[in-house]
Amino acid sequence: MNEDVRQQAEVDYESGMKYKEIAEKYGVTINTVKSWKTRYQWSRGGKKGVHTKKKKVCTQKQREKGGQPGNRNAVGHGGTGPPGNKNAEKYGFFSKYLPEETREIFSAISEADPLDLLWHQIQIAYAAIIRAQKIAYVEDQNDKTIEKVEEKRGKILGERWEVQQAWDKQNEFLKAQARAQSELRSLIKQYDEMLHKNWELASEEQRTRIELLKAQKEKTDPEEQEEKEYTGIPASMIAPVFAPVLFDIRDHRHTEYVFPGGRGSTKSSFISLNIIDLIMTKPEMHAVVMRQVADTMRGSVYQQILWAIDALGLTDEFHATVSPMEITRKSTGQKIYFRGADDPGKVKSIKVPFGYIGILWLEELDQFTGPESVRKIEQSVIRGGDVAYIFKSFNPPKTVSNWANKYIKIPKESRLVTYSTYKDVPEKWLGKPFLEEAEFLKEVNPDAYENEYLGVANGSGGSVFDNVTIRQITDEEISQFDHVLNGVDWGWYPDLYAFVRVHYDVAHLTLYIWQEYTCNKKSNRQTADQLMQMGITSSDLITCDSAEEKSVGDYKSYGLFARSADKGPGSREYSYKWLQSLKEIVIDNVRCPVAAEEFIDYEYERDKDGNVNSGYPDGDDHCIDAVRYATNRIWKRRGE
Repeated sequence: MNEDVRQQAEVDYESGMKYKEIAEKYGVTINTVKSWKTRYQWSRGGKKGVHTKKKKVCTQKQREKGGQPGNRNAVGHGGTGPPGNKNAEKYGFFSKYLPEETREIFSAISEADPLDLLWHQIQIAYAAIIRAQKIAYVEDQNDKTIEKVEEKRGKILGERWEVQQAWDKQNEFLKAQARAQSELRSLIKQYDEMLHKNWELASEEQRTRIELLKAQKEKTDPEEQEEKEYTGIPASMIAPVFAPVLFDIRDHRHTEYVFPGGRGSTKSSFISLNIIDLIMTKPEMHAVVMRQVADTMRGSVYQQILWAIDALGLTDEFHATVSPMEITRKSTGQKIYFRGADDPGKVKSIKVPFGYIGILWLEELDQFTGPESVRKIEQSVIRGGDVAYIFKSFNPPKTVSNWANKYIKIPKESRLVTYSTYKDVPEKWLGKPFLEEAEFLKEVNPDAYENEYLGVANGSGGSVFDNVTIRQITDEEISQFDHVLNGVDWGWYPDLYAFVRVHYDVAHLTLYIWQEYTCNKKSNRQTADQLMQMGITSSDLITCDSAEEKSVGDYKSYGLFARSADKGPGSREYSYKWLQSLKEIVIDNVRCPVAAEEFIDYEYERDKDGNVNSGYPDGDDHCIDAVRYATNRIWKRRGE
């Protein structure tokens, strides 16, 4: 600004011109004029009240200075203030209501430079942020506050304890700190703008302040730091057992990844790391994390995801909230939603801001109500995209009959099942107390140890057949079968007609069930024609249930090599024991879905007290019976 302009402005001020008039005349802001007045100590020099506009003449009798007769405003307020106090003259109406301390502050700042006032605000805000670092510091995940409360909001509660978990404290601090940082940035921006508008008039001190503050703030403001490139999950963060799975997920070789495992197997940690990795590498995707009960998520999967974010060094990239329970990637707006299956409405109501939900994690799979419930969840959540990643994890329940234990026995082309235990994890990750606890349980209760730490479904009295393996039997294997046996269990409705083909490997005590045909309400002629279409010839022996000799005769008349099974007393019980004694019963669930389901679901019956009844139950065993008849001659010869 030209020095002549400032000097001329001073002359105008001394002549009685107002700040606004001077600012308009010389094209500057009112604050600039005020700054000149303060810095160069302008004075009107006794020319008080000189105005260009004509003042109205008051005809009312001039009031005397001070209070009027009878006025009691000064009573109880120390008279009219300290000697020489002019507050009443300066503030007029407000002098009646403002405390003396406030009036003194007003008096002190009335002549202050607006730029200096803003600078004081910045200093106070910055000091508060730095101080909060110490006050709100959370040491670790175990740093929680427990407080005894007996009265709250005026209500007597009795003896009660309030607990604030570490993640609650940290979350509240981060939110408050973010707001404070935003306000500080706003103040600095405002100061910077004001400074450059009046650069010629700013003192050297005012000019250097802002540069110094910016340099200091860069050290503490995460948003101002240089963004680090995300490089993925380090190999050092995952147990060796999961290394092949990591590459499988990156290549998207499967859609569904199931992780049954014992305590301390780090399966949940592995899944949470991969969810964050997918969020970082798939910007169009959102994720949903679920448990059966919503109230159980905050201290489990929610905290687990926060751990993964921190472990990958991405704390500044994500913003977490508890109500609603969500985690948002700041740079993209991607969401991680947390929902309970006990409120289906909240699952269906999820509306993503863009893209689609392509990631789903079902934790504690066995706690969901069953495969049908899980299927509906998948259909409701996974929609809108061509690529999806579904993670399922659980500690196998003791009972073999639990639906989740059965679920993983049925192979699926798009599914990868990975078992893990704490023995697959580096010992230093688990710590000495964990290992000592495991060894102690192993000594005092081997069954509980086997279930809890090794993930073995070892409940007593459950499944009849513990030797069943469900997998694909290849065409190459079938071409090598040289001991093929065929069996039929007659049925009409509601009982099934069941035909099976099996191969018995006597050297390895292994039975392969690789072909089946089941139906209802089909005549003997119709079932015989179906068998011949499947490749059964007159040279293939078919051993049938002897309960229907006429049906056996019909098959013979149609050109099939049929005979009745030799049952005899106790044959049913003996044939079951023989099947149980085999090293392995391999069932191809694609070719033989009914047989696979029957062998897996077949369980001992129990009495009202839960005790196992002796003997083998009758019902839903048609393919099992067909297998017994097919192998009739083998178990009749006591397995020879």
